[in-house]
Amino acid sequence: MTVAENGYLTGRTIIVTGAASGFGRLVTDIASQRGANVLAVDVDTDGLNALVAELQQTGRSVMACAADVTDPQQMHGMAGSCLEHFGAIDVLVNNAGIMPLAFWADHAAASDAWSRCIDINFKGVVNGIAAVHDQMIKQGRGQVVNISSIYGNVPVAGSAIYTATKAAVNVLSESLRIESQGRIKVTTVKPTGVIGTNLGSTIVNGDAMIGILGQNMESFRENAVKFMTPGESEGLTDPEDIRYWAISPQELAEQIIYVIDQPWGVSISDITVRASGDQYLS
Repeated sequence: MTVAENGYLTGRTIIVTGAASGFGRLVTDIASQRGANVLAVDVDTDGLNALVAELQQTGRSVMACAADVTDPQQMHGMAGSCLEHFGAIDVLVNNAGIMPLAFWADHAAASDAWSRCIDINFKGVVNGIAAVHDQMIKQGRGQVVNISSIYGNVPVAGSAIYTATKAAVNVLSESLRIESQGRIKVTTVKPTGVIGTNLGSTIVNGDAMIGILGQNMESFRENAVKFMTPGESEGLTDPEDIRYWAISPQELAEQIIYVIDQPWGVSISDITVRASGDQYLS
């Protein structure tokens, strides 16, 4: 279902990291469709170029920028490219992230993924903010949208590193808001589990989801089968149904767009997006 447009996206310049796939791809698509200039950023050059070429063919104002969020110099270069192409940086969506769920007992198998998680989920957000901060202050206005997670709310078994990075994102967001009131709006978006993106592919140990599901783990597995089985998913896949079980990537992207599609004087600073029938505890 498409969220009603407020009309504030037209002409705004938006940077989206992790734009080649998942939420980032959808946000890039929707924002450009509604009149925004979008700088799409990703390390996946092929995927990025394919997306931008597709959108440019329909007349969208979209540019590709290959950059690694873990590299401060590349991120500053990315901000420079945005200014060169569009003349402003109005919004940064820090979307790039991975989710290597694993128990401490999995540390040997998870070590590399955990290090990458810290680099992308935490340092990537720091690098993104640092790259755009001075320009937004110079302009006198801007918005930073950080994609966090319900995992960042409380510590749970099976997600120590991922939870720590998302909790850190929450703190980064709030500290930036406090320091930048009246100049930079800051929004923290906390999704629950979203089926249909590449995020799940980065899980190291599937059993580690037990921390966020608790007593719902078994029924979650049963509903997951129903959710993906035609004829058995009635209500579970329908956002108009109160039983709606898993928020779709499209629905989440619409909510990310919603927090941007506001007048400059209105800041939606914290939003949790979940399906009304999901089984996540936090």
